[in-house]
Amino acid sequence: MSSSTLSDRAAGAVMGALIGEALGVGPHWYYDLAELRRDHGSWITDYTTPKPGRYHDGLKAGALSQAGIILVMLLHSVVEQGGYDEADFCRRLDEDLFPQLDGTPKNGPGGYTSQSIREAWKKRVKEGASWRETGGQADTTEAIERALVLGARYALDPKRLAETVSANCLLTQSDEAIVAMSTAYCCVLGQLVAGERLDEQLSDKLMDLVKSRALPFHAVTSGHLQPPKSDAEPARAGHFSSPDALLTPSYIAEAAGDPDVQIEPAWKVSIVYGMPCAVYHQLPAAYYLATRFRDDFESAVLHAINGGGQNQARAMLTGALVGAQVGLAGIPQRFLDGLEDSAELLKLARELGRTAGQ
Repeated sequence: MSSSTLSDRAAGAVMGALIGEALGVGPHWYYDLAELRRDHGSWITDYTTPKPGRYHDGLKAGALSQAGIILVMLLHSVVEQGGYDEADFCRRLDEDLFPQLDGTPKNGPGGYTSQSIREAWKKRVKEGASWRETGGQADTTEAIERALVLGARYALDPKRLAETVSANCLLTQSDEAIVAMSTAYCCVLGQLVAGERLDEQLSDKLMDLVKSRALPFHAVTSGHLQPPKSDAEPARAGHFSSPDALLTPSYIAEAAGDPDVQIEPAWKVSIVYGMPCAVYHQLPAAYYLATRFRDDFESAVLHAINGGGQNQARAMLTGALVGAQVGLAGIPQRFLDGLEDSAELLKLARELGRTAGQ
């Protein structure tokens, strides 16, 4: 168990994600690593300004792009409402974000609007759909990138965590497998905020929550994935058809700690698991880096960024997981100082941490 306080870990998770997001603004979406090195040097160490013509052209080093802006919108909502209020968050999207969009990718705050947000905008604004009908089929991490706020807020209430995260995900992404993997990531984050370790035992702890019906994942096996005990232990029929998304973290953690499994240098995790945006590329890389560098926030996020591709999401997800393990006190001060609007964001993150500990 972690020796830091729950409040500090919750705030660390949120600030870790925001730092990772801002680190990705300059070098985002370089799939040619030679081009990345040419534009940003052999090793990116800090916030950078996007080159002319790149995705977030016009933003300054340390600024947030749209993923970070939406995360902060949800953070404001949760802090001001004292918890997750879906109507309030949707109102903010309707009033504060959607009027700035036009349905095209390179438009809107932050310089780029992702597929899931564009699809939700189209259904909501152009077609007049209700928020129960706005989810699309994007297989990306965009829902996780904002819902991690809920993972930190409800760390001590796994059932509420899973309910709020899955509901929030469905606003923009409706594929059941993507919702399950998004919810699982936030369950992992919640466990880390609660003080658990990202290790080979974490998935067993998550499966115990499934068996107690605290998490809505279907399962038929008994302990340690042994055959079911037909009479003594009935299947848990959850909303999500499989618990496999809860099992992934510990398999990745085991690989990260196995001396016979080596990824050197660690930034090449992006090549091993893939550079693209989809959840199934991003989550294994984030789990790997967050296990290997569980006590070293700087190394974790910099290896995430220097791997290219969808490095912004990789750094956000890694930053949240490691921020939850080291706590706010374990994040290097220079990353906090260089983040735009850092004082306001720290205030919000600390308030979220305070309520998470209640």
